[in-house]
Amino acid sequence: MKILVSEDIWSFNLEAALREISEQRREQALKFKYEQGQRLCVLAYQLLKQALKEEYGITENPIFEYNEHGKPSIVGHPEIFFNLSHCKEAAVCAISDQPVGIDVESIREFKESLMRYTMNDDETEQITQSAQPDASFISLWTMKEATLKLLGTGISSDLKTVIDPTKYKYTTVNRQRYIYTISEFL
Repeated sequence: MKILVSEDIWSFNLEAALREISEQRREQALKFKYEQGQRLCVLAYQLLKQALKEEYGITENPIFEYNEHGKPSIVGHPEIFFNLSHCKEAAVCAISDQPVGIDVESIREFKESLMRYTMNDDETEQITQSAQPDASFISLWTMKEATLKLLGTGISSDLKTVIDPTKYKYTTVNRQRYIYTISEFL
């Protein structure tokens, strides 16, 4: 598995980058109202292109097809699994020969109502007892999102029961302003 992370949101020429990606991804990027969203969408795709070149020698722009819940796969390459995510500070890409999920989120204040809706009692206690409750919440949230992305189901199940270390391996990285988690099957 290869993980690529980039915070270089503002360092590339957006117009040139839009010309270098697939028409499909360009249309997705341009659906974002603000330039930052467009840049993050392009940057995540660029990370995937870099990983495909480094790991598989693939240099053409990948085209995506989607399952019924919106999980993307690469047309013509069912043996390659990937997942993309981005937040205000960074874009991330995970690529593997096995299913993989990744989520990145900015560390920010959360609402208690959201915590009560999405976290079980043990998770809620972990958050409220933490010296950094915002980071604890985001860490658990990225675990949940990465698991759902691994499964390709979207947010369709009870979020309180998603995290399961007996079924999934979690790797969480805290970069101070954001946290990302990779989820894999054990």
